[in-house]
Amino acid sequence: MADNFVKEAIRGADNLSLAISMVAAIAIGFAIGYGLRALFGYEWLLWLGVAWGAAAAILNVAKAIRRLRREMKELENNPRYKQYAKPAPQDDDDEDN
Repeated sequence: MADNFVKEAIRGADNLSLAISMVAAIAIGFAIGYGLRALFGYEWLLWLGVAWGAAAAILNVAKAIRRLRREMKELENNPRYKQYAKPAPQDDDDEDN
């Protein structure tokens, strides 16, 4: 019982950390770009760092979406949730006759 609670707490913290990781990725990218601009003197290096940070944030979101889809697929096969499954579409060919 306690083991399940710990898993749920970790999963909740992981979902909350997605927003934090997006902000952190962009901030780190900005810091790297700012440092490169200060080191080399090219303005575009700042924007390159921001782009790297934004790309990292998008990658984090994509990973979270893939993980969520995988978890939903596992729940689809769980007998506990079969009652919520969408019914299969039926063939209406018999009504045309």
